Amino acid sequence: MELYPFSSANEEARRLNRPWLGAILAALDVRLRLHQGVIEYTRCPTCLFRIQVITSCDDFVLSDGVHIRLGDRLIGLHVWNEQFPAFPARGPTLAWAQHFIRAFDTSLGELAYFLEAREDLDDIKAICGKVPFAPVRSAQLARFVGRFGFERIAVNGSQSLRQRVHWLGENILISMMVLAHNAAALRTDTLWRDRTLVFLSRQMLQRRYDLLREPRGRRQRT
Repeated sequence: MELYPFSSANEEARRLNRPWLGAILAALDVRLRLHQGVIEYTRCPTCLFRIQVITSCDDFVLSDGVHIRLGDRLIGLHVWNEQFPAFPARGPTLAWAQHFIRAFDTSLGELAYFLEAREDLDDIKAICGKVPFAPVRSAQLARFVGRFGFERIAVNGSQSLRQRVHWLGENILISMMVLAHNAAALRTDTLWRDRTLVFLSRQMLQRRYDLLREPRGRRQRT
């Protein structure tokens, strides 16, 4: 999950009276989502995420005993920028935080029911989020998502040059968007940030929303 420190592109563009900028960012976002196979899994207006089917690049065991093997399919989370709650002008408030927590919980619930309704995704064992923040902020976010069952997983070994170049490209894009929409949030280390991976096992997701107790035929939402 890539959580950026600014409002959605369209919201910020309207506030800055720059609709052309919102249009450019929206077009780029659509192009990237089509290329990466990122889809919307619910029509819920407060859902924070889109998803992408990805494959594990490592072999590890989650705290609840779920074994993820190299090449296993996973669900990757992507922030749904247009539906991400806009920050108040003076920064996040308690009311904003409460709204965000409810939206986060709703988003996971919708994902749980979506996965149960899709037999072609029965092999999915876990949900993965990618946090592109500096170490201190990554730790703070990891603690927050830990409330929902996510856990940090360290990637074994050093990252390839290709991966580092890819991350640099992502960081440049993030920096441009922050500079355009919320320059005060731009930090000197933005271009060189690594990634923190957080995972939530599917069985923990099911347990959180009581899906393990229901016959499969009754799990699907209309």
